[in-house]
Amino acid sequence: MRARCLLLLTAVLALVVSGCALPADAVDPPPSGVEPTEDVLSGVVEDEAIASLLPPAVRDAGVVRFGSSVGGQPPSSYYAEDNKTVLGLDADMSEAVARTLGVRVEREVASFETILPSLAGGKYDVGTGNFGVTEARKKTIDFVTYVNDGQGFAVRADDDRVTRVDGLVSLCGLRVGTGAGTTFEATLEREKHVCGAAGKPDYEVLSFSENAAVFLGLQQRHIDVVMSTINGLRHAAANQPNLRFLGEFKRLDVGFALPKGSPLAPALQAAVNELIQDGVYPRILDKWGTKDSAIPESLISPPEHG
Repeated sequence: MRARCLLLLTAVLALVVSGCALPADAVDPPPSGVEPTEDVLSGVVEDEAIASLLPPAVRDAGVVRFGSSVGGQPPSSYYAEDNKTVLGLDADMSEAVARTLGVRVEREVASFETILPSLAGGKYDVGTGNFGVTEARKKTIDFVTYVNDGQGFAVRADDDRVTRVDGLVSLCGLRVGTGAGTTFEATLEREKHVCGAAGKPDYEVLSFSENAAVFLGLQQRHIDVVMSTINGLRHAAANQPNLRFLGEFKRLDVGFALPKGSPLAPALQAAVNELIQDGVYPRILDKWGTKDSAIPESLISPPEHG
C-alpha cells in the first residue's frame, strides 16, 4: 500500500494541477491518535420552544439533510477505524443540534469543494466541513457559527527554512500544499503577487481533495509547507512524527453552511446557543481539545475576521 501511495502521489504531483484527487483507497490516513470516548451527547434532549423555529416541512419530516466533508484527520471530522463511522467535532455538534431540535441527521459524505454549490441546488439542507465564514462565501451562503478556527501552517520538523509565517512572503520559492476549494487555496492564489513585489520567486500552490495526500506529500518532500486549519494542524503535529506547527495565521469563524436565506438558520442558531448555555457545548470542545476555539454565542453570517 505505501509503495502504491507514493507512486500515485508522485504522478499526481508531477502534473502540477490544482484540485487533485486520489482514489479513496490510495492514501493511508494519517494517524489519529487516541479516539476520545467521552459521552457528551446522552443528556441532550429536544427543546420544544427551539424546535418550533424549524420550518414546518423539516419538522414534519423529522430529518435534516447534511452534506459533510470528512477530512481524514481529527479533530474536525474523520473516520473511525472501521472507515465508516464519522467522528469529530463537526459530527458531535451536528448531532447535539439535531437532538435539541428533535430531528435526525441524514448525512451524506461529499468532497469539500462540492458541498457549497450543492446547497444552492437543494441537494443538502446544511453543509459541514470546517467552513470558514468569508465575505466571498456570504454572497451565496449563510452561516450559523459554532466555533472559531482559522488558517495555519506546518512544515517537517527537520526543515528549518521557515520558522514562522507572519506574511505569505515567507513562502516565496516554496511548494505549498493545501485543500481544494478551501479558504487556504483562495488566500494563497489571491496573494501570490506578494513574492514578485518583494523581488522573490513565486510560491507554488498544490491543492488536493484528499487531506491525507497533503501530509504524505509533505513527508515525502514533494511539498514544503502545509496550509490548513489551526486545530487540525495542532492535532497533527501532536500525533504525527516529523511535523511542526508554525502557528496561527488568520482566525475565522466556522459555521454550519446553508443556502442563502434558509429558514433553518434561526433554528440552528438557537440550538447552538442553547448548547452553549446548558454546558454541552464546552464539553464537546473539551472532548476534542479545541476549547480555545469556543465562541460566546452563535451568530448568523457575521462579518469576516480582519
